[in-house]
Amino acid sequence: MNIDQFTEVISACRFCFMCRHLSATGMVSCRESDTPRVRALIADTVRKYPEKLADADFTDAVYRSDLAGANRFHCDGYHDGKGYDELGLQLALRRDIVDAGKEPEAVKKLADEFEATASWQVAGSGDLLYFLDRCTAETPAIAESFGRLATKKGVAFRTVTGGCIGKVLRVLGYTERSKAAAKKFAAFINNLGAKTLVVSNPAAYDALVHDFAEYGVALNVKVMHSSEFLTGLKLDFKRDGETVYELKSDFLKNYGRNALYAAELLGQLGVKNETFGHNDEESYTAGEGAVVLQQLHPELVNMLAARVAEKAEGLLVTASPYTRKVLAETGLNILTFEELADRKTR
Repeated sequence: MNIDQFTEVISACRFCFMCRHLSATGMVSCRESDTPRVRALIADTVRKYPEKLADADFTDAVYRSDLAGANRFHCDGYHDGKGYDELGLQLALRRDIVDAGKEPEAVKKLADEFEATASWQVAGSGDLLYFLDRCTAETPAIAESFGRLATKKGVAFRTVTGGCIGKVLRVLGYTERSKAAAKKFAAFINNLGAKTLVVSNPAAYDALVHDFAEYGVALNVKVMHSSEFLTGLKLDFKRDGETVYELKSDFLKNYGRNALYAAELLGQLGVKNETFGHNDEESYTAGEGAVVLQQLHPELVNMLAARVAEKAEGLLVTASPYTRKVLAETGLNILTFEELADRKTR
């Protein structure tokens, strides 16, 4: 089984409570089964008794996770070669559930739905591509702001629209189907002869940079998150010292440590970025890491969003279109970097 690669993680995490407070779903549900320790206990049980992969309570607990990555990031210096890959264990457990054909029907249906959207179109002209993924497209203001900012600097770009590039399939446990979608998307992009591919969604960025590399899928373009691209434009912003509260993207912070451009962009914007919540260790993205948690467990996402709303004051800013959409639905004042930068240039 895939979880056999994580025996050290299982042995360490099943008796450890140290990162319990970093599990966002566990914090809002108060269910022990939504904590890293119990997820490791589930994996340990499955390793000993593979038939437990059919246990509905087990699979439900596995797919309730927000996959934030905070538990891994803060596990005694994981990124320095120490600590335990709790997130990797979760994804391996999902793969084992899928390989055994024991995933919930809702997961199967969602995977089929997204896989069917693996078709893309391109419009415009230029050596730069802007990938408007499904999640980002749900909030048209994001792409509109990106377009205005690029135009101010005379940057011509082509917009790529369409669906699945493999990320959703990967987080649900369908690795081979995820690879197939990644290869299909890479062939489409490489055929366009562009130099740069910019994405607003950190989940898509993580897929293009990290998942594709793991799959051995080559993209013949430089991949940039929009925060890096906008930072490089060096636009003239209205530096009015406005106070904002950044909700750090799990994919940029806890997965790939690529959040530096977000901080630099906020500096260019001349805003005062205050720490949100208790500290910057916890995840306040309302389930960004799980990508489709809102479709699988809307009640959990509502609880996660309500927790953010309890602590919110002033203007929230995020790199994640997912987080922006979920929290805006609660009535919170929240913008993406593109929207904030666009507003500061008017």
